[in-house]
Amino acid sequence: MTHHHPANAERAAPRPFGRLLTAMVSPFTADGSLDLDGAARLAAYLVDEQGNDALVVNGTTGESPTTTDAEKERLVRAVVEAVGDRAQVVAGVGTNDTRHTIELAGAAEKAGAHGLLVVTPYYNKPPQAGLVRHFTEVADAATLPVMLYDIPHRSGVAIATETLLRLAEHERIVAVKDAKGDLVASSAVTTRTDLAYYSGEDALTLPALATGAVGLVGTSTHLTGALAKQMIEAYDRGDTAEALALHRRLLPLFTGIFRTQGTILVKAALAARGLPAGPVRPPLVEVTSDEMAQLRADCAAAGLELP
Repeated sequence: MTHHHPANAERAAPRPFGRLLTAMVSPFTADGSLDLDGAARLAAYLVDEQGNDALVVNGTTGESPTTTDAEKERLVRAVVEAVGDRAQVVAGVGTNDTRHTIELAGAAEKAGAHGLLVVTPYYNKPPQAGLVRHFTEVADAATLPVMLYDIPHRSGVAIATETLLRLAEHERIVAVKDAKGDLVASSAVTTRTDLAYYSGEDALTLPALATGAVGLVGTSTHLTGALAKQMIEAYDRGDTAEALALHRRLLPLFTGIFRTQGTILVKAALAARGLPAGPVRPPLVEVTSDEMAQLRADCAAAGLELP
């Protein structure tokens, strides 16, 4: 068993970031610059209309690979100002350079973030000892609660179960965004630690809840948020039939939002709804007419027609 820290309120909270989070896109203006007014409006829509308990800014969906450090800090500040009184703002600060990640974490803290999302270092493929060092050094330097992000199909490296058990002993490492797609491994961690697991894959939310997860960090939830929240709440109160019905209803969009890179389709859907989004930055490309037609079909299949 790993150590428990019941004295630490953050640690003891079964849902340190609530039930539903959306990895928010970063709205840009027509010329591709950061749209801070749009970000504030989009954040309010996600919290007030889509039921999000927290928002992740500067995640991959927020085009973190192509926004500057200064833009990241301004975005955190703008979203905290817009919704920080009624939702938590979790700042994506993970990079494949430990020193740079620590710098971004410090900037996010100063900008008013409530938590940090730290992805596995990608591309340089550190061994597990390197992951322990990276996450520990970042959490040691931080003052905010940390959510690890385990997404081997992007990072190239999975966080091993034994590594997660070790990292769970850190008082500030409180949660995992789990996009590994290995419910047995995740279940082993939630059984042996008090890490709060959030599904990092929309379509796996219901089975993840059944094996000990507490919520979702979603992408399609820019559109499906209110219903996804209902699904989680139905499961929580033991209404598994209602939860399953909502899972089945939303499945076309839970999966359809990833037919191409998720940011591309989320921004296209938001634009169709008249919400702030704007273009994507290269190497991403704008939605094609075929992709848009498919997205409309997927939305309709989920009963969430685009105008």
